[in-house]
Amino acid sequence: MTYTVPLADIRFVLKSLAGLDQVLAQPGFEDVSPDLVDAILEENARFVEGVVAPLNRAGDTHPPTWRDGAVTTSAAHVEAFKAYAAGGWQGLQHPAQWGGQGLPKVVAACANENINAASLAFSLCPLLTDGVIEALLTVGSEQLRQTYVPKLVSGAWTGTMNLTEPQAGSDLALVRTRAVRQDDGSYRLSGQKIFITYGEHDLAENIIHLVLARTPDAPAGVKGISLFVVPKFLVTAQGEPGARNDVWCASLEHKLGIHASPTAVLLYGSGKGEVGEGAVGYLVGEENRGLEYMFIMMNAARYAVGQQGIAVSERAYQQALAYARERVQGRAIEGSAGPVAIAHHPDVQRMLLTMRALTEATRAVAYVAAAARDLAVHHPDADTRVRNQAFYEFLVPVVKGFSTECAVEVASLGVQVHGGMGYIEETGAAQHYRDARILPIYEGTTAIQANDLIGRKLLRDGGETAQAMLEAMGGTAAELDAEAAAAQAAGQQEDAAAIGLLRDNLRRAMHAQAEALGFMRNQAAGNVRAVFAGSVPFLMLTGVLHGGWQMARAVLACRKMARAGEGDAAFLQAKQATAFFYGAHLLPRAGALGAAVRAGDIVDTWAACANIT
Repeated sequence: MTYTVPLADIRFVLKSLAGLDQVLAQPGFEDVSPDLVDAILEENARFVEGVVAPLNRAGDTHPPTWRDGAVTTSAAHVEAFKAYAAGGWQGLQHPAQWGGQGLPKVVAACANENINAASLAFSLCPLLTDGVIEALLTVGSEQLRQTYVPKLVSGAWTGTMNLTEPQAGSDLALVRTRAVRQDDGSYRLSGQKIFITYGEHDLAENIIHLVLARTPDAPAGVKGISLFVVPKFLVTAQGEPGARNDVWCASLEHKLGIHASPTAVLLYGSGKGEVGEGAVGYLVGEENRGLEYMFIMMNAARYAVGQQGIAVSERAYQQALAYARERVQGRAIEGSAGPVAIAHHPDVQRMLLTMRALTEATRAVAYVAAAARDLAVHHPDADTRVRNQAFYEFLVPVVKGFSTECAVEVASLGVQVHGGMGYIEETGAAQHYRDARILPIYEGTTAIQANDLIGRKLLRDGGETAQAMLEAMGGTAAELDAEAAAAQAAGQQEDAAAIGLLRDNLRRAMHAQAEALGFMRNQAAGNVRAVFAGSVPFLMLTGVLHGGWQMARAVLACRKMARAGEGDAAFLQAKQATAFFYGAHLLPRAGALGAAVRAGDIVDTWAACANIT
């Protein structure tokens, strides 16, 4: 199954919803024109379609192999990664002073989505490298930056993050890896880390690990965690890989999906290298602030994993649509001379439109969030920066949690569209489902994202950011009022009905969130368990609502463009059709999710009686 970059939708979302022109007008982007962005998107499409996409199936059936601590990937993967580095794709969003291209995050988001869609497993290596670069640029010393960042940006070296241990999954307070300070200011690390994506491979000449560990006199719990840079090969005075460090890949995990991505068990301090016992590491920032620093990388990775959800949804949808158009089975429900392609059947259309609507809605939310991040960093007005940063931080757990849960739904529907053939590995539909299943788990489960949304975002500011978003949504609903009235006056009855339903269901979803916010504010002080009993339903409600908001904005933009004679008429019509489906079939989910949130006290009370603890 081939993959085609959805350039038309990407361009539409960038320009009409994410506000690319406003982003490019900010200081720092003077040399980035809309034409340059378009050229980058075109070249990215050629690269991922021609070089990366062919790896997807081959990597699933012929994964990397482990032998004596070394991991070997296929020759095709090695060549593709060389091409990725040579094309400058790793440095797309990173500062020019470090060898990057300094492009807006929202532009890099498009390219990253496409490489994820082409091969989810391949894309994980550069995804984590981006996080290491961001962490070092934010909190690393000048020496650490000079030593590691240029090589990471160029793609010559890659990066990982090492959090998880056998006894310490999401609860990082249980981390046991030790770091002992040496006379020269370095540290020696010992311990075991598991689930380390691309922790060992042969794609690049060095691997730079960011590792959480404790010093001997560190406080207990998360307050005693420090962050260290531990290279696979120590770096010489000339900036090249030198002695092999005491970091050893003990094994690779056998996983449900993303088979082409080596997930390593790493041993630190097992005496396997060329530096004696104990892996040589270098402190990032100050001791005991490691978790704070790691959140920089984790938040970058969480946004990126949300994009992975969008990407695999797009890939699964494209394959399901192609199959549904080709598979002839059954007569049309209204009658036909003979069997028809299953794409004509109402329920198959429902599944395909659900897949497309969720994909396009999550894409829009992610790009709008990325644009807000660009404004938060580059806008000259301080208040505007603060407001956009709050907006971005609010949306990161939604992009991660909602988009990845949607990916599982979309990939599952893709299997269903294929029918029995979807359950057969040779069609490829099952791979998307298997690959998607990890996305709501790694980089923080959906529940962790939901708890972050409520505890660190909503309750911290009393729901102020969420309320501001609801007010903005109210403005969109008012615009839909006017658009529906105009359509009615023009005799466009079907348009008016669809716009009116989208408007009504958007307002109902807004009301559901407002009620949920009120419930959480009222319960937070006296019954916090009741609040968190509905945390995931609240996150999903927020995702459904924000997706609906962007789809409503898309309808308004499409109709404005059509009146002006701009854009491709067929695309604008299809985009509206998708948005109207979202309004009719998906926005109503908000009501049920809101009811689940408001039932948190009852759920918590009776969960204690359910004999599950």
